[in-house]
Amino acid sequence: MNYNDTIVALATPSGAGAIAVIRLSGADALAIASGIFVSVSGKVLQQQATHTIHLGHIKDEERVLDEVLVSVFKNPNSYTGEDIVEISCHGSAFIQQEIIQLCLRKGCRMAQAGEFTLRAFLNAKMDLSQAEAVADLIASDSEASHQLAIQQMRGGFSNEIKRLREELLNFASLIELELDFAEEDVEFANRDDFQQLITKITQVLKRLIDSFATGNVLKNGIPVAIVGEPNVGKSTLLNVLLNEERAIVSDIAGTTRDTIEDEIVIGGIGFRFIDTAGIRETTDTIEGLGIKKTFEKMEQAQVVIYLFDAREYNASASKFKVEIEKIKNKYPQKQLVVLANKVDQLSNDDIANLTSQIPDALTISAKTATGVEELKTTLLNFVNTGALRNNETIVTNTRHYDSLLKALEEIQKVQSGINTNLSGDLLAIDIRQALYHFGEITGEISNDELLGNIFANFCIGK
Repeated sequence: MNYNDTIVALATPSGAGAIAVIRLSGADALAIASGIFVSVSGKVLQQQATHTIHLGHIKDEERVLDEVLVSVFKNPNSYTGEDIVEISCHGSAFIQQEIIQLCLRKGCRMAQAGEFTLRAFLNAKMDLSQAEAVADLIASDSEASHQLAIQQMRGGFSNEIKRLREELLNFASLIELELDFAEEDVEFANRDDFQQLITKITQVLKRLIDSFATGNVLKNGIPVAIVGEPNVGKSTLLNVLLNEERAIVSDIAGTTRDTIEDEIVIGGIGFRFIDTAGIRETTDTIEGLGIKKTFEKMEQAQVVIYLFDAREYNASASKFKVEIEKIKNKYPQKQLVVLANKVDQLSNDDIANLTSQIPDALTISAKTATGVEELKTTLLNFVNTGALRNNETIVTNTRHYDSLLKALEEIQKVQSGINTNLSGDLLAIDIRQALYHFGEITGEISNDELLGNIFANFCIGK
């Protein structure tokens, strides 16, 4: 693909709206825009200063298409590092298409997905991890995912990686220099200082790798499976959490045959709740498939809510305790919330008796929404937001996580080489590999296939 030509795309969502923005970027952006824009004050667009806005009309020969505002951003002080023109027109789908078609006839080509941000990367306006954060920012749907994307886009993660890479590169250069003077047995790289650096890099890499578990759930939301026997109020609980009638509620046991999922934001964190089929012995084939899917969702969930009917506790206490222990033993790594539902139909003495026997249980009435806020607080307490509040670097990207693991593996090889007094030429091989994986993250090492995979997930116009 030619990255030297001028591209055009709709930068706002497609469809009718009050305003639409059409973006041009490239060497001929100003010339093409000047050829179709007539200023109300007679200004020549190409002669105007950067970062200015101008009122006028878009004309196709003598035909006026729309009254618009045109914003001018001259290179290198623009998003892409090229000349950019943004046309703010009225949001008619017809007007949008007419202006874009006119730009194409005047010499533009349609931008590919993410091509504006790709050009920003190629023109060194941002590194690759920052470019990926742009897509995350657009997709963010909670305060936590937004904060993570902003931090990465501002270079928090890439700056940390660049510092490590630069320090390692300096030592690598000294070790490579030693190879040129191998016969004189000269040591340019102080081994004690080198050992300290390797220890420091190892600690930082392990911290970043460990942060991925937190970052992944903060970015994508935390899956929460609601499980229990039929007719204990799982669907009612889902509805009250979502504040809408999302699941069918009935007195008939086994109403939910398939999983129902929806997401809400609690305290800035996304939670994806999954209402599952009630677990029981059944000869119904369809219900049996639903129960099988319940166990699959429990495997995928990070938090499991076990819901039982508090009215049946006195008669079935041992059964409920066995079920709770069974879930704990089968999924020891998962957070478990035990909920005693329908407590609005119990006396205070019965509730006190229940909570004394199962101290970890929360009491709730999904029907009246009693105890729902306490449940939300409990769920929030499972999320490690300390790193987020302290503005620590948190890894959220699977590609970055994979490169960090590979870099750590190479650094551990270097450490092993230091411990066994490995020769400088062999140490240099592992150091170069570690530097390669650091460079993959920021884009200092990249290829067309990698860039294609990353920017294919962007929207057109960004």
